[in-house]
Amino acid sequence: MNASQSKTPPKLAVIDYGMGNLRSVVRAWEHVGADAVLVTSPDQIVGADALIFPGQGAIVDAMRLLKETGFDDAIREWIAADKPFFGICLGLQALFEHSEEGDTEALGVFKGKVKRFQVDPSLKIPHMGWNAVSFDAEDPIVEGLVSGVDQFYFVHSYYIAPEDSSLTLFETDYGGRFVSGIRCGNCYATQFHPEKSQSKGLHLYRNFLKTL
Repeated sequence: MNASQSKTPPKLAVIDYGMGNLRSVVRAWEHVGADAVLVTSPDQIVGADALIFPGQGAIVDAMRLLKETGFDDAIREWIAADKPFFGICLGLQALFEHSEEGDTEALGVFKGKVKRFQVDPSLKIPHMGWNAVSFDAEDPIVEGLVSGVDQFYFVHSYYIAPEDSSLTLFETDYGGRFVSGIRCGNCYATQFHPEKSQSKGLHLYRNFLKTL
């Protein structure tokens, strides 16, 4: 019996590496039935059913704090072992090799770069607010959602450019199409914030729990 089918709620370790208010992320996961716990050191993730990597702010500071806490290696090892993982916003961008923001070396879990939007001046940067997301309807995490119609909440000035197109799960248009979410095995990560995306975001989180 998997975690989502058992009487015990699945335990999610939500990484708290010292940046941002993470309560909204924890509350969203709790709302869909998870036992979400903030963790401040890698030894606290032992026994978790999934690792959640939320992120906001500058990647320069995030990478420094991840290295100081040891979460950089913990994240790499967790994903390499194909354990369930969900990254959010900066928690997506940091998985790649390099970001143009601060000329920063990131985790390098996946090959590719994080680039600053170069869009028509009529479009504001950061890309902030609601936008539609397109996806492969066969993935279990999008069951019950409508590709190209359902909208999610974004706030970012940089976007990922993966070398491997097979990573792409979600795409969004903002002065051109960009990858707004990935999947690799049990690793999911989104550029948008499901916890700020009301019912559709909660639906996505609920679907993730069903995969555990």
